[in-house]
Amino acid sequence: RPPRSTLFPYTTLFRSLVVILFFGLFTNTKVIQSPLIGKNLPNFTLTTLRSGQAISKDDLTKEPILLNVWASWCLACIKEHSILKSIQSNNHIKIIGINYKDERSDAIGWLNIYGDPYKYNLYDVNGEFAIDLGVYGVPETFLVDQNGLIRAKHVGELTEEIYSKKLLPMIKKINEKN
Repeated sequence: RPPRSTLFPYTTLFRSLVVILFFGLFTNTKVIQSPLIGKNLPNFTLTTLRSGQAISKDDLTKEPILLNVWASWCLACIKEHSILKSIQSNNHIKIIGINYKDERSDAIGWLNIYGDPYKYNLYDVNGEFAIDLGVYGVPETFLVDQNGLIRAKHVGELTEEIYSKKLLPMIKKINEKN
């Protein structure tokens, strides 16, 4: 049996690993705090998906918006799309789509099939604006207030529960201040 002093580094390492793994069991990987929360939406100018009209940050920050990053090749985007259409029909907030690293014709075809709940659909062909937003993948949704401040970020598919329990109360609070 080796002396106790030579085992010390290994037992400390093992205990540290157990503690890290234990806390990892209770970590929600869908909740990713963005360093942009409470900060201004990054400056951008993108063209709309269908008409090619240039839209900038200044065009969007006059009212609260949901910024939804999506792509035609994204399966979770299909699942969340009915929620976005429901949000749009309830008229609580405008939804701006950011089409991420997609073929323009594929994205337009996808919208023709599933419907278009977006006030504007902006074309981020290279994903540069998404990188500025800290997007990990699609779908991701941001709540931006009328002053251009990012108030919330949701990574992954937006569900009715997430919208009604997390985002809608924030939207109502923002709208009360207007």
